[in-house]
Order: sequence, then C-alpha cells, then structure tokens
Amino acid sequence: MATVTRENIGLLNDRITVKVARTDYLTSFEKALKNYGKQANIPGFRKGMVPAGLIKKMYGNSVLTDEVLRTVEKELTGYMTAEKLEIFAQPLPLPENDARNIDANKPEDYSFAFEVGLKPEFKLPELGKASLTRNKVEVTPEMIDEEIERLQVRNGNMTEPETVTGDENVLNVTFTETNAAGEPVEGGISKDNSLLVKYFNEATRPKWIGLKKDDSLVLRISDSFDEKEREFILSDLGLSKESAVDAGKYFKVALTKIGLVEKPALDETFFKTVYPAKEIKTESEFRDAVKQEIQAYWDGQSSNQLQHSLYHVLLDQTAIEFPDLFLKRWLQTGGEQPKSQEEVENEFPSFVSQLKWTLIIDKIVRENNIEVGPDDIREFAKQQLFGYMGMNAGAEEQPWIGDYVNRMMQDRKFVEDSMHRIQSEKVFKWAETQVNATEVPVSRENFLKEQQEHEHHHH
Repeated sequence: MATVTRENIGLLNDRITVKVARTDYLTSFEKALKNYGKQANIPGFRKGMVPAGLIKKMYGNSVLTDEVLRTVEKELTGYMTAEKLEIFAQPLPLPENDARNIDANKPEDYSFAFEVGLKPEFKLPELGKASLTRNKVEVTPEMIDEEIERLQVRNGNMTEPETVTGDENVLNVTFTETNAAGEPVEGGISKDNSLLVKYFNEATRPKWIGLKKDDSLVLRISDSFDEKEREFILSDLGLSKESAVDAGKYFKVALTKIGLVEKPALDETFFKTVYPAKEIKTESEFRDAVKQEIQAYWDGQSSNQLQHSLYHVLLDQTAIEFPDLFLKRWLQTGGEQPKSQEEVENEFPSFVSQLKWTLIIDKIVRENNIEVGPDDIREFAKQQLFGYMGMNAGAEEQPWIGDYVNRMMQDRKFVEDSMHRIQSEKVFKWAETQVNATEVPVSRENFLKEQQEHEHHHH
C-alpha cells in the first residue's frame, strides 16, 4: 500500500515523499501491457498475436514507468487534497528522483520526493485606520460652458466659408519648413494638420482673418503658439518639445481648406440629441444634466486616485512571509526555459511583489464573496464599446450592439481579461467602503497638477 510522508525543510517549505509498493501499480501495469500487445504492429506477427515476453522486452520499462509515475501523481494529489494544502505553483520533483531505476523485470517499491512551497497565513491592514483623502473637484459655471460648447461643436454642421472670419474657424493647413524669408529648406519638414484659429496665440490670430483657400503665412513656431499648443505642434511635426532650436524654426503654413461648425441652438431638439434617455425642456435643466455628468467624471477620477492610495496601503502595510528559497528554485526550473541564478535574483523582487498582490486580492475576494458573473462581463463589453465609439447609453437597444457583445462572450481571452479587470474593480470598490477618507474640495486645475506631480514622482 502506498504511503505519503511530509516533513518541514524550511520556512513555508515542506518535503513530501510518496512511496508506492508493487501491489499499487502491478495490476494496472499488466493490464496496460496486455493492451499494448493487442494494438502492437510488429513485422512477422499478426496484430494481437505478439508474444507477451516480446512485448514486455520492447515496451515493459516505458509502460511500467508510466504506471508508477501515474500512481505517484495520484497519491500525491490525493494527499494534498485530503490535507487541504495551499501551495504555490506545482510540487517540484527533487533531483534524487530517477525513473531510470524502474525495471520491468524486477518490480519493487519506489520512492519519489517533492518539494512544495506553502501559502502563508496573513492579516490585512485595518483600512478604516488609514489616513486618506478624497479630492472633490468643484464644477464651475465655466466648466459647464466649456462642455456645452464642446457638445455643440460635436453635434454641429460643418460648413466651408470662403474666408477666415474668427477664432472658431477650422483650418486645414500644410506646414512646410522654410527660412526666415519664407524660402523652402531643402529636405525640410512638410506636414498636413488641422487646427482652430484659437489654437494660435493672441498676436497671431488676427493675421488669419480674411485669408482664403491657398493663402499662406510664414510663421515662427515659438512666436505663434503659447506653451501648451506649441508642444502639441512640435510633437506633431516630429520635433522636440524641449528644444529651443526646434521651437525657433520657421514654417510656411498654407491654407488648404476652411471650415466652420454651425452650432445647434440650445433647444429641446439639441437636448434630446445629447441626452436621449432624459426629458429635458429648459436650458437650466440641460445645464444641470451637464453638471451632473462633469461631476460624475471627476468623481470617477477622484475614485481612481483614492484606489491608487489604497493599493499602496494594502501592499505596503500587509506583512506576508514567503518561502523565498522554494520560489527561487521554482523560478529557475519551473518555466519552459531554465533561468540562471542571476536572472532569478533580478526578477525575484518584482515577482514577489506581484505574488503578494495576488494573495491580497484572493483573500479579499474569498472573505467578501466577491463574484464576477456573465452579466458583469456582458455589461463590461457594452461599456467598453460605448467608450471606444463615443456613444451614450441611449444606443443600448440597438441590435448590433447585442451581436457585438455575444461575439465577445465567445472570445476566451476577452472573457478571462475582463474577469480579472472586473474582479479588481470590485475589490477596490469594496476597499473604498472600508476607509473613512476625508473629502477635500479642489479646483480642476489643482487636481490635475496634483495628479501630474504624483505621476512624475512614480516615474
């Protein structure tokens, strides 16, 4: 009868030895050998009539090895299940195991030893005691005006006037690199672009007024744009945003087309276009709806910011011990290609950090019964599509959207990736409910500034 023994060999590191007796595998070995005899095609013998001794001589050792190893695996799996062992990865066979010692002519007892890394017990930090803040962006009338104008432009009709009349004209232009006199530079940059008159600085905008298709201006980048727009133009032209030499280059900017968006009136037709699922009658109600949408966006950004802080609280304040030696050996030998000791040492800190976060997620999911179902994935696919296409929820009833979602539900990789993302989102939503974050009113500008400083710090 097979026996399984276990001994501790280090921190969260055990050795499991499986000993199988002849009686554990002999019957299945003889049965497998007979099946080989029935199927074997050997010249000089009819199928199924090959002598048993010849079959044993030709296939005995390999068949016996398979049966012994299958028995060992069955006993090992059964033992770990019965003992409810929570282990990392798979058991590692020890070097002393040598299946070459198995001899079909002398069946005997065999021992195989394995090393396992045990998952640790640990406690999560008390999130309620964490000192965290939740920024609350204050939505101003100016922000509402900006968004309404954006919605009007997006839903307006593009016209093609003969001349440039103001800041809202769309200019299709070609940038051609020149010298200060406007003469083309040999091998210089040439690039098409589309931009609004108001993207130029205040000193340059009047120069465009009254110009027609095929007219042009010779402009110096540094003299024609303020910082934000200048960086965008330099980047689009393939130039360095940090280079004063690049910013000092001259370009002939030729008009190829003039456009102007006719903005729709702020009436019920427009309100219905923007918010098809809402009954909005007045401009005041429309502004309230826009404000709610802006607030929801910035609340989401604030939530992301808080979740990032929660990630660090959970990761930095959760103490977990790991079977380092086992994990390093597993990293070295457990993959498709063996790794050098140097590779393992370089990868190990990042590997353990990811492993730690996985254990934390698993614990939160298990202890709080967090589940991801098919409906969650379908809704995720739908919202992802809306995001890609700039659609609103009013398009939800269109049949082709259901067809898209059904198709994505058949994509195994999409389903697996979505499950991980949704589970992670649910974990963070749970974590948010556990903290007593102090709400701090901030302006949009200060919120963005803080966000940029944070990203800079972490890069």
